[in-house]
Amino acid sequence: MASILERSLLVVTGKGGVGKTTLAAALGVVAARRGLRTVVVEVGEHSRLADLFGASNGHPGGEVALRAGLWGASIDPDRVLLEWVQELGGRIPGRVLTSSGTFQYFAAAAPGAKELFTMVKLWELTQQRRWKRRAEGYDLVILDAPATGHALGMLRSPQTFGAIARVGPVATQAERVGDLLADPARSAYVAVALASEMAVTETIELQEDLREQLGRELSRVIVNALLPRRFTSAELGRIAALDGETPSRSGGANGGEVDRRVRHAAARAAIAVHERGRLQHNQLARLRRRDFDVVGVPFMWNAGLDVGAIETIAEHLDRRL
Repeated sequence: MASILERSLLVVTGKGGVGKTTLAAALGVVAARRGLRTVVVEVGEHSRLADLFGASNGHPGGEVALRAGLWGASIDPDRVLLEWVQELGGRIPGRVLTSSGTFQYFAAAAPGAKELFTMVKLWELTQQRRWKRRAEGYDLVILDAPATGHALGMLRSPQTFGAIARVGPVATQAERVGDLLADPARSAYVAVALASEMAVTETIELQEDLREQLGRELSRVIVNALLPRRFTSAELGRIAALDGETPSRSGGANGGEVDRRVRHAAARAAIAVHERGRLQHNQLARLRRRDFDVVGVPFMWNAGLDVGAIETIAEHLDRRL
């Protein structure tokens, strides 16, 4: 895992609702602790990480400091387009061109254009010479990518758009982004999954799609929210026996019935949690049988996601990386 933090770009994706943003943030915390100037990038105008870390969100698309060595950013493709065109042709010509109805129609209708603008911004964040004066580059850019299907479309965008714009500055930029995505020394791909049959199946399909469409492999699979296997077979037998014990007479008839119900509920809960953990670890084994490099993250019992939970996950990852 240490090697993936040494790349320029780390793409974090997976099935929706598996905790991609949480894990992207935790990876960012680990990288920052190791002295890497790191930015975690979300797609869209609003940065959830800025809210989570209690940082000022600034203007949409801006980069905001989350903690020492760690920044957050959100990408608005329309804003990126303006920045890019200004970089190519100057500030005033750029504004004139992007305000043109014809150009806006082309940008909206061209296959892969919006996705390419997003990928161009990611490329720009990895550069030491940035579009804006005095803006610093980053050692590591972590993309909190959309869910798997949309993420693959975004990653294919340099190829898709490059087939339309075969020459000129747009084609050159698409090629640069494509080179970054294709280079194992500069980029890596991480899947986040839950230990459920559907999420694991989607992760396996993601690996196949990455290989077929980009010629790349998943560098790691992070399995989120794992429950521990708490009991041995002998302990499960004792729990089942407790469930069937005759209630004590000392509490009276009523007290005995309450005691029996409490024991029954506790035994059923213990067995249910153990069984869920067993099924999760079966899915973990399914990934490992396919030679994925798997890192498990334990279930967090917090009432809600906060910076403390991200720090705890980061500490766990830091020991495993």
